[in-house]
Amino acid sequence: MKHPAVVASRQSLLNCDLTEITSHYGDTWADFRKARVFLTGCTGFVGAWLLESLLFANQRYHLGITVTVLTRNPRRFGQRAPHLAFADPVTLLSGDIRMFSMPRRGSFTHYVHGAAVTSTLVNGNSSRPVLDTATIGTQRVLEFARRSGGGKFLLLSSGAVYGPQRFGVSHVAEESSAPNEVQRLPSPYSEGKRISECLCVAYSDVNRLEVKIARSFSFLGPYLPLEGHFAAGNFMRDVMCGRQILIQGDGASRRSYLYPADMAAWLLTILARGQGGRTYNVGSECAVTISQLAARIAKLLGQGHAQVRILGRKTAGLGGRDYIPSTRRARSELGLMELTGLSDAIMRTGRWLRI
Repeated sequence: MKHPAVVASRQSLLNCDLTEITSHYGDTWADFRKARVFLTGCTGFVGAWLLESLLFANQRYHLGITVTVLTRNPRRFGQRAPHLAFADPVTLLSGDIRMFSMPRRGSFTHYVHGAAVTSTLVNGNSSRPVLDTATIGTQRVLEFARRSGGGKFLLLSSGAVYGPQRFGVSHVAEESSAPNEVQRLPSPYSEGKRISECLCVAYSDVNRLEVKIARSFSFLGPYLPLEGHFAAGNFMRDVMCGRQILIQGDGASRRSYLYPADMAAWLLTILARGQGGRTYNVGSECAVTISQLAARIAKLLGQGHAQVRILGRKTAGLGGRDYIPSTRRARSELGLMELTGLSDAIMRTGRWLRI
């Protein structure tokens, strides 16, 4: 558990971001007045920002929001983020998404379903936990929402459902078709998200659920894990530790990074005002190569001392190496925009990490 002074200082920085998004997206918060929100799979990076945003808007505009968070380990969540887990409007519900006990009392007006197993490493090389969570888990939370009287429902999906980005395509739009052939599940995670999307659409057709789907891409900001498969987090960790940034590949793959305050505002706006049955990409359109990202992090956070070393060989002409969304639909239909650029996002995250 972080020292209270650290938590307070970090919260002060986050409040600047939260003030910005709550002010800019003022129309969104009216939809959450007296809202009863049910969240699944939201005790990590995305969930922390959703809870931060909801609780901040709740206090600022006196909305009367209550939030129930389904988590497999309430104790661990309470240790990691006590200011969120033990906030007055928040109730923690212990359980696995595949078999949780549905609350018997009360109903909900808004649902955010983000529970997913992101890696087959949790059970050796088996894809079963990933797919079980997508099928059994998603169907269970949809059935719970139906029994509770319906409402607005947001599925947190992923840009991974599109498969590898085709060579020559600069930005992937929602109209882009995902691969239809049955394969040997090269990515059980992306297949699981596709299954979840299909289930949500099926339930929205016959039940009182106003389902929206958000396909998330890449993000960079506070709460981002510094270990694991997030390149941006790994680079920031290396600079903060005074180490050289090592890029295993050739650094030519392109990504784009949305600041998580923007991400949270986008997701909640889609939940509140998105069209039922509609899919929206969530991410930045401003592309950088992995080597450019590393160089920018080194320059902005390394104070001129950090170095970047590219270990792999350059392999030009290969498709499927980019991961960049088109967000025209979110911008034109909902007025969403990127308030924080990449350099500012790196600097804000660096200040947060150094506390």
